[in-house]
Amino acid sequence: MRRDQDSRRLVELTNFGSNPGVLKCWLYLPTILAPKTPLVVVMHGCAQNAAAFDLGSGWSQLAEEKGFAVLFPEQQRANNANLCFNWFEPGDTQCGAGEALSIREMIGHCILSHGMDASRVFITGLSAGGAMANVMLATYPEVFAGGAIIGGLPYGVASNVGQAFERMQGRNPPSVTQLRSALATASSKRAQLPKISVWHGTHDQTVRQINAEHTASQWLGIHGLSGTPGTVEAVNGHTRKTWLDKNGKEAVEIYLISGMAHGVPLSSGAKVPLGNTGPFMLEAGISSTARIARYWGLAKDNDVSDAEGVVRSGNQHEPILEGIEAVMAKAMGYAKSTAFTEQSQFQGHTTQGVSKVINDALRAAGLTR
Repeated sequence: MRRDQDSRRLVELTNFGSNPGVLKCWLYLPTILAPKTPLVVVMHGCAQNAAAFDLGSGWSQLAEEKGFAVLFPEQQRANNANLCFNWFEPGDTQCGAGEALSIREMIGHCILSHGMDASRVFITGLSAGGAMANVMLATYPEVFAGGAIIGGLPYGVASNVGQAFERMQGRNPPSVTQLRSALATASSKRAQLPKISVWHGTHDQTVRQINAEHTASQWLGIHGLSGTPGTVEAVNGHTRKTWLDKNGKEAVEIYLISGMAHGVPLSSGAKVPLGNTGPFMLEAGISSTARIARYWGLAKDNDVSDAEGVVRSGNQHEPILEGIEAVMAKAMGYAKSTAFTEQSQFQGHTTQGVSKVINDALRAAGLTR
C-alpha cells in the first residue's frame, strides 16, 4: 500500500462571503464525496501557504483515504508581511470581525455548497495557524466538534506585536484566572464544547512549551476539569497526558514531543507515511496528522499504525520502538551496517572496530561523550 504523494490540486474558493479579513480560501474534496462529509479546517504557519502546508502535513492524503474534506484558509502578505495569521490583533480575533469572520464564512459556504456535516467540523494549525485555530475554537465553539493546536498559543493573551513576541517566549504570562477568563468571555455560545488536542516540542525555541500548558489550562477550565491528568503515558518516546469529562470520554489531551523544535511532528520512515519532512515539518517518529484524525473519530488505529510503522526487511511492518530502545536499536543497526561495509573493504576488521562504531553512533545520539 502506498499513499499518493502528489495530491490532487487544491481548488480556490472565491465569493464565500464578505471576507473582512481579506484571506484566500482553498478546498480539497475527496474523489468520493459522500453526503454529510466531515470537514477539517487546516491553518498554515508563518512563511507558509496552504499548498506547502498540505504537502508537509499530509492532510489531503488522509482525506482522500478516509473520505473527508479539507479547507485551507490562506494569509496574504498585504495583511501580514510574514504570512502569519493575525492571532494577536483584536480586530481579527473577535467573533463577527476580521480574519475570524472570514474563516467562519468559508466554513459556512462549504457546508451549504457541498452538504457537509455541520456537526463534524474540526480545526487544526501550526504556530500562528495553531494560535488562530484556537481563536476560532474560542470565538465560535458551537461550530467545532474538535480542535488541535500545534506549536500554538492560548487565546486572548496578546493584543499587539510586542505582546505576541513576549508570549511566544513565555515571558510575562497571564495568570490561570486571566487565561480562563479570556476564553470564557470569547463567546456566549457554549452549547457544545470541542475536544482539544495540544501538541508541542519540548525544544521549541520559537514558541515556548509553556504556551502548550497554558492552552490546555484554558480548555480544562471551560470543561470544568482539574489540572491533574487522568492518564500520563509514553507514546513512541513522547509524553501524552489526557483528561476525561464527566462521562468518561477524553476531553483534552496534550502531546509533548521529546527533543522536537518548532513544527509539525511526522513519521517519515513509516511504511505508509503521511506528509513530507521539510521546514517546520519535523521527523519525530509520531504522526500528529494520523493521531489527531483518530482523536476526532476520522481515522482508526490501523491508520495510525500505517503512518508510524517502520519498514523492515521482507516488508514487515512493526511499531517504532520507544525512547532509549529506539536510539540503541538505531545505533546497533548503524554499527552493524558500517562494520559490514568496512569488513568488505578491509578484511582485517576487528571487534575493537565494531565497538568504536557503536560508541560513535551513541555519541552522535548525545548519549555518550
